[in-house]
Amino acid sequence: MAILSLALKSLVNRRFTAGLIVLSIALSVALLLGVERVRVESRNSFANTISGTDLVVGARSGAINLLLYSVFRIGDATNNISWKSYQHFARNPLVAWTIPISLGDSHKGFRVLGTNQDYFRHYRYAHKHPLHLREGRPFQDVYEAVLGYQVAKKLHYRVGQKIVIAHGAGMTSFALHADKPFTVVGILDPTGTPVDRSVHVPLEGIEAIHKDWIKGRHVPGLHISAQQARKMDLTPKLITAFLVGLKSRIATFRVQTEINDYRKEPLSAILPGVALQQLWDLMSIAEHALLVVTALVVAVGLVGMLTVMLAGLNERRREMAILRSVGARPAHIMLLITGESLLLSLVGVVMGLLLLYTTLALAQPYVESHYGLYLPLGMPSTREGIMLGLVAVAGLLIGLIPGYRAYRYSLADGMSIRI
Repeated sequence: MAILSLALKSLVNRRFTAGLIVLSIALSVALLLGVERVRVESRNSFANTISGTDLVVGARSGAINLLLYSVFRIGDATNNISWKSYQHFARNPLVAWTIPISLGDSHKGFRVLGTNQDYFRHYRYAHKHPLHLREGRPFQDVYEAVLGYQVAKKLHYRVGQKIVIAHGAGMTSFALHADKPFTVVGILDPTGTPVDRSVHVPLEGIEAIHKDWIKGRHVPGLHISAQQARKMDLTPKLITAFLVGLKSRIATFRVQTEINDYRKEPLSAILPGVALQQLWDLMSIAEHALLVVTALVVAVGLVGMLTVMLAGLNERRREMAILRSVGARPAHIMLLITGESLLLSLVGVVMGLLLLYTTLALAQPYVESHYGLYLPLGMPSTREGIMLGLVAVAGLLIGLIPGYRAYRYSLADGMSIRI
């Protein structure tokens, strides 16, 4: 304790240099823990995009492609599914519920999702959390829409506002269904999932706006008004995909095999949990590369501390000689220098934690509202604790290098100073 007290006093005497070292370590630690927390929460948010769904069914394609367009609203389907095929499996005695999904349109860069009331009843995310409306109610009429939180926030929409859907999924579209506007009747609470960036409308609404369209093109000279379309048969002929919830998990592989072997139409049924893991594994290279780069930043901070301490040893030889004159042994000198390194590392770790939590507290609302990623202010996890411990131990080990040199100096110099 006496050595650490002496080391602390020595650092206070050299507070400017010590402060720069602490700042360097603190920034490195904050960056390391920040990247780790973002990585963990991104993975959790990714894995919790959809919950409680046993199967995702779409046209025959790869599992990741099906997951991307049906759950993440990224890309397009290879083909559509007939309404008859959907009804066939929806009536399966092993199926508890289904959620039909129709994609292909957009609104100012946000995907439009056609579905029915089962979407609000059965869709789950995170740990089986249901969807909640922040304002309004679910759609009931053909031309009503429910907005995801991000859509309403970014476009400054309110309940009662009219919106126009565009044909196609691009950021800009010149094919607008302007003659059939939708009324916003509800806005969902934020979920941190693609639901926040979706415009939800009835399947009948998707059919209505395309009544005067054939194969993705407007029929020249044909105009069917919104009221005329409302009176027509709006039963969907095709949908993009559908989600399946089973009465028993035991039947999952049985129903999956039945769908994949369906002879009337080429279909694919995937397990969303397995597909999510496959998709995350594809991105794990970037994840690990980011961690390596961050670890190198911490290493650079520690090497900077080593450089400063080694550079200052020659200036401190008088100090060490005085300590020797009052009875300090070479081993005490070595412990003093090593103790300083340990103190700098520990203070840097603490300051890094404070910097991390301050940054999280300030950035949390922005990150959650703009990227749908919630960054908690909880205590460090076991993995983060291990990282902090490794930084402190690395600081101690690095301190042994200037400590050993000071040990050799004190043996050779005694009370003499070499110039």
